[in-house]
Amino acid sequence: MMQSHEESGSMATSNGSSAASVALDAKTKRGKGRKGNKVETTKQHGVKLWLLIVPFLILAVLFCYLPLFGWIYAFFDYQPPIPLSESEFVGLQWFKMMVQNPAQLKTIGQVLINTFAMSGLNILTSFFPLVFAIALNEIRARWFKNLIQTLTTLPNFISWVLVYAVAFAMFSTTGMFNTLLQNLHLISEPIKFLDSDSHTWLKMLLWGIWKGLGWGSIMYLAGIAGIDPELYEAAQVDGANRFQQIWHVTIPQLLPTYFVLLMLSISNFLNNGMDQYYVFQNAFNMQHIQVLDLYVYNVGMGNSSLSLATAISMLKSLVSVGLLILVNWLSKRTRGVSIV
Repeated sequence: MMQSHEESGSMATSNGSSAASVALDAKTKRGKGRKGNKVETTKQHGVKLWLLIVPFLILAVLFCYLPLFGWIYAFFDYQPPIPLSESEFVGLQWFKMMVQNPAQLKTIGQVLINTFAMSGLNILTSFFPLVFAIALNEIRARWFKNLIQTLTTLPNFISWVLVYAVAFAMFSTTGMFNTLLQNLHLISEPIKFLDSDSHTWLKMLLWGIWKGLGWGSIMYLAGIAGIDPELYEAAQVDGANRFQQIWHVTIPQLLPTYFVLLMLSISNFLNNGMDQYYVFQNAFNMQHIQVLDLYVYNVGMGNSSLSLATAISMLKSLVSVGLLILVNWLSKRTRGVSIV
């Protein structure tokens, strides 16, 4: 009897152990199954994200990297419509011409001064959109805030050709502004706003600010909307007024965005664009309005020297990449954060 009881206990224990083992195996398999499903889901999500950026990668290759093949024109004496294969290979002749020809060197020097001045002024005034966004955010009347934001953003969508048309209608010697001043007998002769070389850099800066201020503030407005309201509540509990909240909460929260945009502006120091300066250039202000991009266009299309223009543009691109690397290194050393 005792033996049979022992055998039944042993069988029960064995059955319990077997059941526990089976349950453990099933749990392990379920865990592995869930883990496998999770890995598979992550891979599928990664593939979907990759497929989303493929069109943009294709566009970047087509419009940013494929045109770099055109740098080969800087090493030939290319004269259209002669094919490049029939053009004379001149090596570094155009690069040497930029530094050995005194007249060319003087012109490039003035162009670089104009470029540095325009870019420097744009960087010095780069905080204007931040200040404008903060001021716009403080407007309590929603309809008035939307009206100001709309009126200041619309100029960004107007082409520089139309901007110059407006400027000519208002500030030419026969424009509305001069006509009004003459009718009021405040001036005897028209003021030359457009066909004059005085204060050219300042004029271009003001037109650029007018056109881009509202658009540049959009990113800062989005940043302000993303600030945690608890930070303002904590500041109010500490007795901070509205100005102190802006100084100690809003501005510190926007500074990372500002520094990233500032670093990108510095890396594009030589890229002023061409549209604005092209439409405002004339025989009177050519000396101080011709920036590097406009000079490359005038040399290549105006003087039909495409090879020299390519050489200048090539050096400009290399310098811009160098500036980006330098700014990225400085950002990593000072802020511990890099943009590349």
